[in-house]
Amino acid sequence: MHLLSYLFNGKPCFGAHIAGGVVDLTERTKFVDLRALIAGNGLDIACQAVAGQKPDHALEEIVLLPPVPAPEKLWCIGVNYRDRNAEYKDNSDLPKYPSLFVRNPSSVVGSGQPIEKPKISEQLDYEGELVIVVGKKGRHIPRERAFEHVFGMTLCNEGSVRDWLHHGKFNVTQGKNFDRSGSIGPWIVTADECDPRGPHDIITRVNGEVRQSDSTERLMFPFDFLIAYLSTFATLKPGDMIATGTPTGAGARFTPPRWLKVGDVVEVESGKIGILRNTVAAER
Repeated sequence: MHLLSYLFNGKPCFGAHIAGGVVDLTERTKFVDLRALIAGNGLDIACQAVAGQKPDHALEEIVLLPPVPAPEKLWCIGVNYRDRNAEYKDNSDLPKYPSLFVRNPSSVVGSGQPIEKPKISEQLDYEGELVIVVGKKGRHIPRERAFEHVFGMTLCNEGSVRDWLHHGKFNVTQGKNFDRSGSIGPWIVTADECDPRGPHDIITRVNGEVRQSDSTERLMFPFDFLIAYLSTFATLKPGDMIATGTPTGAGARFTPPRWLKVGDVVEVESGKIGILRNTVAAER
């Protein structure tokens, strides 16, 4: 299934994307939102509710939100595709462990909504990523059992304000958490339709120009490793999301850098998931 969260006439809702539009599940299931459906193991209930239904809304009638409302944890993995380490030009060895930081839910918007270039910086950059959505609670998850904990997958533009990544000595948190600087969506494709074992492609375009293109076959830390690693120190919970890293080709790596500007259109695509599309706007 393709499950999504959205606003209709200003009201928060969730539903399933099917041919022709969206079937609303807000009134057809016992769950208050998509996060509750994931936590309640409600996929079968959702499938039964959608069966035989016609769309309640066209996509153009709704405002897409990030698929999981207020996730407890939004993990982000850095430097995960091969060749990414070389982009830093510091002659360092390949990492033994993944780089890790977190984002606040307020730092991302849904597909079709504007991402914001902050007033204080000219260095807003794109990072197209595949995202794992956790479906089953777990701690100390063995790697061989990792995929049992995946509900599905979605996409992320892990927008970064580059000059603010270096304000602290040991962290990048500031530059990764500007309000509405990134996006997640358009929906979650459940694991029965989109096998997280892959392989999965990932492509990022700016104004139609391909800037990033890679495959999960080239990950240094695959999805099952990440789930096992993260669950070593933190309990993974339903609705938690893991952005799994971006390929080479971000704007900062061009000479001169190619920062996002107001009016630019950023698309992140994966063949089994769809397209996450956002236009850059000035900070409100």
